[in-house]
Amino acid sequence: MPVIVIGAGAAGMLAAISAAENGKQVVLLEKNSKPGVKILMSGGTRCNITQATDRLGIVAAFGDQGPFLHSALAALGPDELVDLIEIEGVPTKKEPTGKIFPQSDRARDVRNALLNRLNRSGAQLVLGEAAKNMTSRSDGFLIETDQSSYQCGSVIVTSGGQSYPGCGTTGDGYAWAKSLGHTIVPPRPALVPLTTSPHWTNTLSGVTIADAELSLHQEASSDNATRAISRRGSLLLTHFGISGPVAMDISRFITTSPHRQRLSMTCDFLPNQSREQLTETWKQISVSDGKRPLQQSLSEMLPRRVVEQLLQEAGITIDRRFAELSRGDRDRLLTAIKAMEIPIAGNLGFKRAEVTAGGISLSEVDSKTLQSKRVPGLFFAGEVLDLDGPIGGYNFQAAFSTGWLAGQSVD
Repeated sequence: MPVIVIGAGAAGMLAAISAAENGKQVVLLEKNSKPGVKILMSGGTRCNITQATDRLGIVAAFGDQGPFLHSALAALGPDELVDLIEIEGVPTKKEPTGKIFPQSDRARDVRNALLNRLNRSGAQLVLGEAAKNMTSRSDGFLIETDQSSYQCGSVIVTSGGQSYPGCGTTGDGYAWAKSLGHTIVPPRPALVPLTTSPHWTNTLSGVTIADAELSLHQEASSDNATRAISRRGSLLLTHFGISGPVAMDISRFITTSPHRQRLSMTCDFLPNQSREQLTETWKQISVSDGKRPLQQSLSEMLPRRVVEQLLQEAGITIDRRFAELSRGDRDRLLTAIKAMEIPIAGNLGFKRAEVTAGGISLSEVDSKTLQSKRVPGLFFAGEVLDLDGPIGGYNFQAAFSTGWLAGQSVD
């Protein structure tokens, strides 16, 4: 009997390739009319394949979930993944952030590389056929689709989470897993743009700050001490709030926090300079060029529209000069630049989330094989699992690696 893989995304294609190259008869079912739809959309259609780090770097990035990935990364680590792509004629490049992209900046080149390997593996790709039901039987599984049915000895579920539902990732795998006795950690959007309360963020729509630091603070309570989480990177101000890599990255901690009502967020618009360094610079300007307008000097550090807004938030008119600032003025301006509060209103949900947090409980899946601990012959890989990492290629690496290991492990 064949091995059925459900979902031809990053995890599914690697699972099918791995199993087929191991001599298994493989049928890869995909509900969409083309495979790898999320790959094509990812990274602004550029596809951030992985991160320039080693296996332990990937594990560390996933925090408490990281140890689950040891065996998967041993089977296919970041270097092996890059080699797999490049062998298919797609050279890659490393950007300053450590993100690995195809040199062409075309996600379709990555998808086509995987499709070429899939075609050579001998796996059968069936497009436009959606799995509807999965039943465990004494001799394997019955997979019923909207067009047919398949009897198989093993099945690998790589149907994804709920992020970007337009890609076909509508959480189908959760219902199948639950019907077979698995626990589903409630899915939440992760790596998602955030909506904010203050009007000033909306008035600056379209402005990008190349380097900003967002910090989350949780108010102290009787059962949870105050803690801070910070992320740094490019920040995009929008008509609804904030986006860009740094906002998307920190969103994971907001959407998964059980104490969201106690979270507050601040922004450091100049994280490469401390408050003391800025204070000293301003004192020097006051002495050497005290008549220089504040707006002119600050606009050399930040976009002009942002400077105007920060001055307004600090209660300082744009025509003020450095020599005219009182100590109180400087303190308010420093706070506006280094610790501007951005009240969190919400997020744009699964429709705009790059990743799903939550999913099939890792405690019920054997990390050494990706086989269910509840149902022999049932395997899970990719975003359907309760695995979510930071922005920067980590999540694709986890999908590729878990898919590869699951494919190697099927009987």
